[in-house]
Amino acid sequence: MNNDSSSRIAARLREWIAGASPGSRLPSTRSLVAEYQASPVTVQKALQTLTAQGLIESRPGVGTFVRSVRTARPSDYGWQSAALRSPQSPLPKASTTMRSASNDAIAFHSGYPDRELLPERLVRAALTRAARGDAALSRPPVAGLPELQSWFAHELGASTPVGITPPTPSDVIVLPGSQSGLSSIFTALVGPGQPLLMESPTYWGAILAAAQAGVHVVPVPSGPEGPDPEELARAFEETGARLFYAQPNYANPTGAQWAPGRGEKVLGIVREKGAFLVEDDWAHDFGITTDPVPVAARDDSGHVIYLRSLTKSVSPAIRIAAVIARGPARERILADRGAESMYVSGLLQAAALDVVTQPAWQTHLRSLRHQLHSRRDLLVTSMREHAPQAHIERVPKGGLNLWARLPDGTDVEQLSRDCEAAGVFIAAGSEWFPAEPAGPFIRLNYAGPNPGAFPEGARILGQAIESKRS
Repeated sequence: MNNDSSSRIAARLREWIAGASPGSRLPSTRSLVAEYQASPVTVQKALQTLTAQGLIESRPGVGTFVRSVRTARPSDYGWQSAALRSPQSPLPKASTTMRSASNDAIAFHSGYPDRELLPERLVRAALTRAARGDAALSRPPVAGLPELQSWFAHELGASTPVGITPPTPSDVIVLPGSQSGLSSIFTALVGPGQPLLMESPTYWGAILAAAQAGVHVVPVPSGPEGPDPEELARAFEETGARLFYAQPNYANPTGAQWAPGRGEKVLGIVREKGAFLVEDDWAHDFGITTDPVPVAARDDSGHVIYLRSLTKSVSPAIRIAAVIARGPARERILADRGAESMYVSGLLQAAALDVVTQPAWQTHLRSLRHQLHSRRDLLVTSMREHAPQAHIERVPKGGLNLWARLPDGTDVEQLSRDCEAAGVFIAAGSEWFPAEPAGPFIRLNYAGPNPGAFPEGARILGQAIESKRS
């Protein structure tokens, strides 16, 4: 009844406001209570409704007034062009992988695993325990919680062969996600205007971090088995670069895993040139038919700077990663991280450590392997049946993505728009090339939501490709 009364009062006041001048004062609450024979609570509800609709405004201690209509004046930010000057280098646009899609869309574009592939119960329990502990109120060490440093060091050390000194916890710097690590590495170890060798195609976030750091990116072509060692050596020689960024295991976007022995050859070249290899092991937890063996496990002389992330495998809400580096390089990276963020949330560090040290974590990883295997094969089969024009050169042995080449001349950007209009989100391959794309490619994530829709998504994609050819 009160709701009906407040609606009636609001309707009557709305009629009064329509005939009143902007700034007119409404009767007091006491007057309205008497006029409409309603309670003060009912009158207040009516006034709150009109306020939410932007018809009136309250001035504490003065009264309630008809809101004045203000004409919005276009904002002029032209002065900032002179103040900011031109950027040192053009920054890439935000990646399509970060876009949100509606629940009924078929999302092949995302760079993250679906929620059902995450250890949800472990994460919720870990966050609850972390919130009750000291980590919720204390400042952690700049380089990270010692226990988490030890875990990251042990994970890499488990792959270290006999005769190689494994990393120590003091070699580890905990990061708020690997993206921040890339920014610090490129800023601290390369510097503005200096050359940086980078696999091509490669992770769009690395391209973005390099652009932000103002370094000069030199693409090194990389295929299903990794970069050609001779091409890499030539690039080092011609450019004088001292750092090479690569993803030896389940590369984003191609899913490539370096061929056996390729890591040793690349490491040999890096040592010969007195340079660094930045190994991005983002997909360490996403092996399907093989297990990743980091190149960093075979280096104890500080040539390999190793990045390991938990963001995708634990939870996007727990942005925790680590860089393992030795010698002065570590100190420079740590100094840059300190200047950037001072330290990483102890609450998130504690939660991440809790998750990965639970016995159920290994059980989850075994289940995840089987789920990724089924999803990958379903998408491959669907693409070959419904979109054979998209050529998948190599089925990935791990990771989250398929990389497909489209017929020459395909307008990938227009194809993406056509697919989106039909309810299918794909990622155009152009944003994974540091320079001009080597051809028309798309990246499809088989870890996204609703795998039952993969065949339908492939059918829509195939029809869109065919319509461009006809």
